[in-house]
Amino acid sequence: MTRSSDNLTHRFKSSQVQTFKLFLMVSLLTFDLLNPLNLEPLFAQAPFYQGKTVRIFVGYLSGDSHDLVARAYARNMGKYLRGNPEIIVQNMPGAGSMIAANHVYNLTKPDGLSLGSIAPGLYYTQLTGRKEVQFDWTRFTWIGSPEKNGSLLFMRSDTPYKTLQDIRNAKEPPRCSATGVGTSGHDVPKLFEETIGLKFRLITGYPGGAEQDLALERGEVHCRAITIAAYFSREPFITWHKTGFVRVMIQTPRQRNPKIPDVPTLFELMDQYKTADTKRRQAIVYLGAGGFGAWPIVSTPGLPADRASILREAYAKTLKDPDFMDEAKKRGWEIRPVSGEDLQALAKEVIDQPPEVIEWLKKLLAK
Repeated sequence: MTRSSDNLTHRFKSSQVQTFKLFLMVSLLTFDLLNPLNLEPLFAQAPFYQGKTVRIFVGYLSGDSHDLVARAYARNMGKYLRGNPEIIVQNMPGAGSMIAANHVYNLTKPDGLSLGSIAPGLYYTQLTGRKEVQFDWTRFTWIGSPEKNGSLLFMRSDTPYKTLQDIRNAKEPPRCSATGVGTSGHDVPKLFEETIGLKFRLITGYPGGAEQDLALERGEVHCRAITIAAYFSREPFITWHKTGFVRVMIQTPRQRNPKIPDVPTLFELMDQYKTADTKRRQAIVYLGAGGFGAWPIVSTPGLPADRASILREAYAKTLKDPDFMDEAKKRGWEIRPVSGEDLQALAKEVIDQPPEVIEWLKKLLAK
C-alpha cells in the first residue's frame, strides 16, 4: 500500500508540474502575441503597393518642366510607399493638359495607382463652361505641389519690342505662343492686355513646350508666358536667359523674384497705369492659380481617405528626399511644398466665384 500510494502521489505531482508548464508556455505565448510591438507581424498582409505600378499621367510632352519633375518623383517616391511599387510616367499632351485631366478624372480607378500632373490654371475652363471639360476641379484628390508660383513673359531680344511701352504702342502686336486656354501661355498675356493695355497676338495649338521653343527660335513667334519655376528650371530657357537671347519683360508676383530683380511686377504696373479697382480685383482672382504652384499633382476622385493620406505622406517625404533635393538644386527648382489638404481647400475656394467674375473670365479667356 505504501509503494502504491507513493506512486499515486508522484503521478499527481508530475501531472501538476506538466499542467503548470503548459500554463506557463500558453501564458508566455499569449503575452508575446499580444505585445503591441509584435501585433504588426501577426496581422500584417502584403502591402497594397507591393507588385503594383503607379502611373503619373503628364499633360505635356517629354522634356517639358511638368515631365521633368514627374520623372524625378518616379525615381524617388516609390521608396516611401510600402511595397516599393514601380512608378512610371505616361505623357498625355494636348489642350493645355485637359486631355490628361479628363483621363485621370474619368478613366482611372480610385485605387491610388493613378496620378496626374496638370496645369494649375485649368480650373478656369470649368468656371467658364468650356464644353471640353469633363471634370470637377473640387473633386480631384489633391496630393500636393512642390511650390507656390508666379508667371513671367519673355520676348526675343532682337524684336522691335524693347519696352512695355513699345508693346502698348505697336501697330502689329507681338506674337506669343501657347498650347491652349487655361495655360499661362494663353491666359497671362490676356490678363496683361486686360489690366495694363499690352496687346499680343496669341498663336495657340502647339502640342507642348518643345514645339514652342522651336517656334521662337525660328521666329514664328516673338514671346511666351510661362511660370517662373519653369523658366529657371530647364533648357533652352536657362541658356536663352544667360546669353541674352530673350528678355523677361514682366512678372506676376506681388514682389519681384530675386532672380529677376530688375523686372517690374504686374502690381507695380497697375499702379503706374492707374488700373481701375475692378480690374485689380479681377487680376487677384485670376492670379489665385499661383497658389497651386507650377506642377500640382492630383489623383482620382473618390479616393479613400486612408489611401489619399498614404499618397500625400509619400509625396511630402519625396520632396525632402536627398536625391530629389539634389536634382531640384541642379535644375533650379525652388521647393516650398504645399500640402494636398491645402490644395483641396483652395480648389473649392477658386471655383466658388460670383457670376460677374465668371463673366469677366469668359471675356478674358475668349479665343
